Amino acid sequence: MHLLVCGGTGCRSAESDAIVDSLNKAIADRGLENDAKVVMTGCFGFCEKGPIVKVLPDNTFYTQVTPADAEEIVAEHIYKGRRVNRLLYINPESQEHVEDSKHMGFYRKQIRIALRNCGFIDPENIEEYIARDGYSALGKVLTEMTPEEAIQSIIKSGLRGRGGGGFPTGLKWDITRKVAAEKKYVVCNADEGDPGAFMDRSILEGDPHSVIEAMAINGYCTGASYGLVYIRAEYPLAINRLKTAIGQAREYGLLGNGILGTDFSFDIELRYGAGAFVCGEETALIHSMEGMRGEPTFKPPFPSESGYLGYPTNVNNVETYANIPVIITKGPEWFASIGTEKSKGTKVFALAGKINNVGLIEVPMGTTLREVIYEIGGGIKDGKNFKAVQTGGPSGGCLTTKHLDTPIDYDNLLAAGSMMGSGGMIVMDEDDCMVSIAKFYLEFTVEESCGKCTPCRVGNKRLHEILEKITRGEGTMKDLEKLRNLGQVIKDTALCGLGQTSPNPVLSNLDNFWDEFVEHVTEKKCRAGQCKHLLRYVIEPDACVGCTACARNCPVNAITGERKKAHEINQEICIKCGACVEKCKFNAIFVR
Repeated sequence: MHLLVCGGTGCRSAESDAIVDSLNKAIADRGLENDAKVVMTGCFGFCEKGPIVKVLPDNTFYTQVTPADAEEIVAEHIYKGRRVNRLLYINPESQEHVEDSKHMGFYRKQIRIALRNCGFIDPENIEEYIARDGYSALGKVLTEMTPEEAIQSIIKSGLRGRGGGGFPTGLKWDITRKVAAEKKYVVCNADEGDPGAFMDRSILEGDPHSVIEAMAINGYCTGASYGLVYIRAEYPLAINRLKTAIGQAREYGLLGNGILGTDFSFDIELRYGAGAFVCGEETALIHSMEGMRGEPTFKPPFPSESGYLGYPTNVNNVETYANIPVIITKGPEWFASIGTEKSKGTKVFALAGKINNVGLIEVPMGTTLREVIYEIGGGIKDGKNFKAVQTGGPSGGCLTTKHLDTPIDYDNLLAAGSMMGSGGMIVMDEDDCMVSIAKFYLEFTVEESCGKCTPCRVGNKRLHEILEKITRGEGTMKDLEKLRNLGQVIKDTALCGLGQTSPNPVLSNLDNFWDEFVEHVTEKKCRAGQCKHLLRYVIEPDACVGCTACARNCPVNAITGERKKAHEINQEICIKCGACVEKCKFNAIFVR
């Protein structure tokens, strides 16, 4: 039997390392070393219920496991053959135990292609990757296909770049192949910086060999002999597993000189990023790898023509590469049969926010937002009402209830005022203020702007200042007009994708939540109660007994009144700290 323990960053932070140690100890104590093996795998995706332990071959799925549960799992399941029911997932509708992942709503509609090996193999053991058809795609292209034939397979598959732009992957490879140069480079963009996004990191942590294999295939197709993985230094686990995988691939003759006995040579090294969001843009990424400031440049020329050190360079992100080996082994027709007419295959999303099933999911293109949020995501936390979902991270936009039945693909999301982006998906409920949400994302882009172009450097700062003014209760209707006009100017004139898409959260929220913006301006009111300056703490005279607890705990002496008589709050002095509400035992203080 195999006990697969989730070894993604999230579960490791919840002591999955200690679970592995405890399971091994319990197995050794009972002398079951020949009957059971513990394997640290990559992310299972169901982060809400982690740490996860999956037992094979019976496919039992244990959730929220602690190191203290290890002895019982070994004693009951491994030794006696009885499942530990208290650790099984409980169906929220039927309240029944679910023994395996195939019958969970979270997994039922998923098709895992890019995530196919995450949670199934030991990412630090190349033989487990090979056992699941690993490196067979590389062998196929090197021995059975010309570079042109391999590129045509990628083109026929309809695969588009999963980093956000959605450019046809095969076409990008073909452009790079056709440029004549003495040297070419292949780059993997692993600089994942969107708030709430962890798709690429999880693939690298759970299946690093799939990216290495795809980069080698790219090198063969484009005529490159050297690959670079640009990964942010904040991903230590992904970095360690990549280093291990690269070392193993070299040892097995799958990287280096004369790969698989052919005359094709290719090798990979890592380059570290310092966490700059703008370095997700390919020209800024290349400048950072060259040791220069991470700033984008005007295109053309594109990196495919003149990239790293001035040589033709093909840049794809982690998820894009993870699809390549499967397309080669199963054929482009198989991949193209999944998804929509213009968006083929699947897409990985990091589902987060006010959602019951937070986690990493992979669904076919064309799956609706409703299916993702209510069937896979399990609905909104605490039974509250859905309000919006931000797709595409800080470069995307907020979609509302009217968009729930929108099939998810590149074109539909753009038409709805958002974008696919790299795959962040943050769900919001009735308690979220959409003016504050727009300000939150703009704060991020203001902080992350490289400052090279004026529209992004100055324009976004002015947008943020207007939103600050509105959330303080000082905004006017003219400010709303300025938000829309300035946002559109920034979209039209910024240098790179970061600047061009940075106003999206503001513009989409103006379109979809105009009444909230007007309410902030005209009524000086935040219906969600999130804008601190717009809150009014009021004492209800009939409920106040004059105990003075609120006045004694007010840090700015904003509350006055005699003992045993109703008190009052001076709104000019009140700093909205909420101390009075916390101390009042008679529920006499309300927020309006």
